[in-house]
Amino acid sequence: MSPVTHEVSNQPPPLDDFDPLDCDPALREALAEHGQSEVTERLRPLARQAGSATAREHGRLANEHPPVLRSHDRYGHRIDEVEFHPSWHWLMDRAVSEGLHAAPWAPDAPEGAHLHRAAGFYLWSQAEAGHGCPISMTFAAVPALRHSPDLAEVYEPGLRATDYEFGLRPPGEKSGLLAGMSMTEKQGGSDVRANTTTAEPLADGSYRIVGHKWFTSAPMNDLFLTLANTPGGLSCLLVPRVLPDGTRNAVRLQRLKDKLGNKSNASAELEYTGAIGWLVGEEGRGVRSIIDMVSMTRMDCVLGSAANMRAALSEAAHHVAHRAAFGDTLNRTPLMRAVISDLAVESEAAVGLAMRLAAAIDRGQRGNRAELDLLRLALPATKYYVCKRAPTVIAEALECLGGNGYVEESGLPRLYREAPLLSIWEGSGNVTALDTLRALHKQPDTVEPLLTELDGTAGRDERYDRQLRRLREELAEPRPERARALSERLVLTLQASLLLRTAPAEVAETFLTTRLDGEGHTLGATGTRSDVLLERVTPRKD
Repeated sequence: MSPVTHEVSNQPPPLDDFDPLDCDPALREALAEHGQSEVTERLRPLARQAGSATAREHGRLANEHPPVLRSHDRYGHRIDEVEFHPSWHWLMDRAVSEGLHAAPWAPDAPEGAHLHRAAGFYLWSQAEAGHGCPISMTFAAVPALRHSPDLAEVYEPGLRATDYEFGLRPPGEKSGLLAGMSMTEKQGGSDVRANTTTAEPLADGSYRIVGHKWFTSAPMNDLFLTLANTPGGLSCLLVPRVLPDGTRNAVRLQRLKDKLGNKSNASAELEYTGAIGWLVGEEGRGVRSIIDMVSMTRMDCVLGSAANMRAALSEAAHHVAHRAAFGDTLNRTPLMRAVISDLAVESEAAVGLAMRLAAAIDRGQRGNRAELDLLRLALPATKYYVCKRAPTVIAEALECLGGNGYVEESGLPRLYREAPLLSIWEGSGNVTALDTLRALHKQPDTVEPLLTELDGTAGRDERYDRQLRRLREELAEPRPERARALSERLVLTLQASLLLRTAPAEVAETFLTTRLDGEGHTLGATGTRSDVLLERVTPRKD
């Protein structure tokens, strides 16, 4: 018998079977602020499942066993399929059954459906981030597809269905469909007007597509919106993986990307070797047809980043509440309290703004033009800033666990690798910052609803008022080299406004001190501590 060398002690209990909604009052407060308090309890079962040991284990397994490309079957026939671990399907099934992929687009969707869906997507993404990609793309494809009502009539019912049915079969034979995007090419990236893929019109109204795509996520989805050059210019086309007659479309998967993170999700390089597609919108107006899809996926980038930050914060707050050092638990030491407070206020500011934008989508869908204008300006800026903050926040949360946080078993390395993706996807930093400027130049009316909202908070705090004056100056003379600075200032001012109006005074004060006074450039550097924030964000276990 081996001698006993030590006992396991001073280790936090596993953070399993907790309720992420319970320790997220910022989300509950945001729902209440927008008149959707009743949604909180409707989200409770989903939240508890997201924090369950079962969901967390499925998230781990889906990333431990990434998808595998099967280009040919055993007999040499080309099949171009991707094989996923069962845990991926478990996660996908629950996301689809909850309507996170398309519920707001239903004809009978209730008031606040986008806000409800955003809150659910944010909570469920904390269980595992990668499967959010096909969920998000399906959500975003519906408004784009509506540019061609005939196609929407055929495919939208399947896209809105709450059945997850994996596998390549004719769309008309499946009880549920998923959609994707196939846009960028190796020579152009975000500059889609550099695309070389061509689409030749055929006598029956379809198009034959030839070309390549450099990034196509979730290639086993049932249909894709793609960009190709038609005789009328760059156009958007719908390309199913399986044609209505049951034959495989000529979509060839070349290889799967070996990515930094997002391991559970497949991202493919592919070729169209005479694939058949149908026009979405007008010829030559492909970017216009696809812009709604881009906006909705950018919204989900914000939600996903907020979810990843919140998941990391939960791990850090839980760890320091149970780990002792130098005679006390870590969360009672002044410096660690400052770090967790700083992480917490970053998370609360992100989720509050994300829910504000989701509410703007709801109001815009009901014809509120001012809300659409606010969204046009604020969404690219928010996508820029919140997604940029995620890697920094998650790295600091990881460090709260010390060496344990650097070990894969903690789950934090997976979150850290995931974080940069959402800053890159749907326009990296420069692209989204410049989109903020583009909105100012092309749609100057977008400034008025933004300033109207911000002015409503004026007079509550001199630091906020000073920030608002600086923002007005930058908005009056936007310059390309200042696009990042302008986007950051715009978002910080919006976040400050929301917190001053909706959050407890101590939370707003912490944000103003740490984000507007310029006293610190790393999390925890200001030394500001908040008992309220620590209490608000620490997970509770029975």
